[in-house]
Amino acid sequence: MNIIKKLQPIKHGARAAKNSCKEILILYLLHIGDGCGGFVFELLAIGTLLVYCLISCSGFYLLIAAYRCLFRFYHDSSVEVNSEEQEVVIALGSNVGDRLHNFEDALERMKKLGIQIKRHGCLYETEPAYVTDQPHFLNSAVRGITKLEPHKLLGVLKEIERDMGRTAGIRYGPRPIDLDILFYGSQTVNTDTLTIPHERLWERPFVMGPLIDLLGFDADNDTIKSWHQLSRHSGGLFEAWEKLGGESLIGKDGMKRVLPVANQLWNWSTKTSIMGILNVTPDSFSDGGKFLSVESAVSQVRSMLTEGADIIDFGAQSTRPMASKLSPEQELDRLIPVLEAVKNMPEMEGKLISVDTFYSQVALEAVNKGAHLVNDVSAGQLDSNMHNVVAALKIPYIAMHMRGDPSTMQNHENLAYNNVCVDVASELYMHVRDAELSGIPAWRIIIDPGIGFSKNTEQNLDILMRLPAIQSEIARRSVAVSHAPLLIGPSRKRFLGEICGQPTAAQRDPATIAAITAGVLGGANIVRVHNVRDNRDAVKLCDAMLQRRRRNSV
Repeated sequence: MNIIKKLQPIKHGARAAKNSCKEILILYLLHIGDGCGGFVFELLAIGTLLVYCLISCSGFYLLIAAYRCLFRFYHDSSVEVNSEEQEVVIALGSNVGDRLHNFEDALERMKKLGIQIKRHGCLYETEPAYVTDQPHFLNSAVRGITKLEPHKLLGVLKEIERDMGRTAGIRYGPRPIDLDILFYGSQTVNTDTLTIPHERLWERPFVMGPLIDLLGFDADNDTIKSWHQLSRHSGGLFEAWEKLGGESLIGKDGMKRVLPVANQLWNWSTKTSIMGILNVTPDSFSDGGKFLSVESAVSQVRSMLTEGADIIDFGAQSTRPMASKLSPEQELDRLIPVLEAVKNMPEMEGKLISVDTFYSQVALEAVNKGAHLVNDVSAGQLDSNMHNVVAALKIPYIAMHMRGDPSTMQNHENLAYNNVCVDVASELYMHVRDAELSGIPAWRIIIDPGIGFSKNTEQNLDILMRLPAIQSEIARRSVAVSHAPLLIGPSRKRFLGEICGQPTAAQRDPATIAAITAGVLGGANIVRVHNVRDNRDAVKLCDAMLQRRRRNSV
C-alpha cells in the first residue's frame, strides 16, 4: 500500500516522478538482505520501475536503474537462496559442563540446520588462552558442506551457541560451546560481524592444530589449495602451523591430543599401552580351549591385570586362517557370561575392556554389558551395519586392515601388493573414511595395519619395520587419521615361527618380544599380546628409550 501511495506523484510531472523513483530506489536498497520481507519488496520495486520506464519521458534513465536493481536482485538471491554447496571449516571449543557431550550436541544441531559434516580433527585438551583463570578447554574442528551463505552460517552457529546455554560474558571466558568459522569455500569476508579467514587463526595453536588435522599433505581440491594461499606462507597452512611450534607443542601441558574412552580423556602418548588377549574359543591358534569356562577366563584376566595389562581384549570367534565362521548368536553365547563376570572385578578399576568382533550385533551387546572399545579385524567390511552401530554407541573403534575374511585372507589374490605399506595405508584409510562418514569421528579411531592378516612373512616384516611410512602415507590423505593411536598385534603369529623355526605358538614369545620392541620404537602406541608379563618389561624399556630421545632432541 505504501508503494502505491508513493507512485501517485507520477501523474503530476517528471520531477515528481523522479523523486518518487528515487524514494523507491532508496527503500529498495534499505530492504536488501532483509529475508522474506526484503524479497517481496524487491519484486514490487523492480516491477514498479519497469512499468514506469514504459510510460515516463525519462524512461532511458529509469530503465538503467531498473536494470541495475534487477541485476542486484538476481545476484543476491542466487547467493542467499540457491547458492552452490561450499566447503567450510568450523572450530569447536568447550570448557563448561560435559565438554565432549557439548561437541556431540553441537554437531548434531549443525547437521539438522544444513551443515553436513565430512571430516573431524583430533581432540585436544588445552590450557586456556588470554583469560587463564578458568578450566581447561576441549578443542577440535570439522570440515563440512553447506549451502548457507557466510552470514547465514554465522547466524546458525550463534543460534546453536545460545540454545546450548552460551551467554554474553567475559570475552575469552568460560563457555559451554564456542563455534567459529575458519574458512568458507575460497572466499574472504571482512564485515563488522564476520571475518574469514578467522582473524586470530594464525596465533592460536589450539585452532591451528585441529585445522591441520582436517587436511592431507596432498591437497584434494582447489578449495583446499585456496586455504593454503590465504595463509600467506609459501608452505601454506603447514608452514603456518610449524611457525607456531607444530608437533613439538603436542603432549606438553598446554596441548594434549586425547581419545575419549570410558568417561575419561586418554593421552595415549605418555606410555605404550598393553592389550592382553583373552580368547574364549576352542580353536584359536595359540590359546584355543584354555579359557572356555567362566572361572578359567576370570583367572586369566586377573593374572594379566596383575602383570600389567591396561586393556583386556575379549574374543569369542577365532580369526586364524581358515577358521570356521560362527553366527553372532554363537559368539554372544561364549562372550557375554565372561564379560558379566569380569566387568565388576575390583582389579578392572581404571582398566579397559575391548571386544574383538566383526559383528555389529555382538559389538552392541558387548558394549551394553560393559565393553569400552570395539576391535574389528575387518574395519567394517564384514558387516555393513558395524560403522553405524559404533557411531551410535560413541565409543572408540579399532579399524584393522584385512583383505577378504579369515577363510580367504591368505589366498594368492589377497597377498598381491604393489607396495605393501602404501597399499595397506591406502586401503585402511578408505575404511576409516567410510567409518567417519557414518559418524565415527577421527578422534575415536585407532588404526591397526593387520600384521598376520592378508600378509606373508616378508610383508609382515615390511610393515613391522616401516610403521612410520604407513602413517606418512595415510597423512597424504588425512593428517587426523595418521595421528590416530597405532595398534600392532604380532604376538605368536606364524611368520615369527617361520623365521625362528618355532612351529608351536607358545614357543614364539621371545620372537614376539623382539617384534613388540621393534614396533614400539617404530611408533606403536598399543601392543596386543598373549604374554603380558614379559612384553611389559620390553615396553617399559622402549618407553624409557623414547623419552630419552625426546629429551635429547629439545
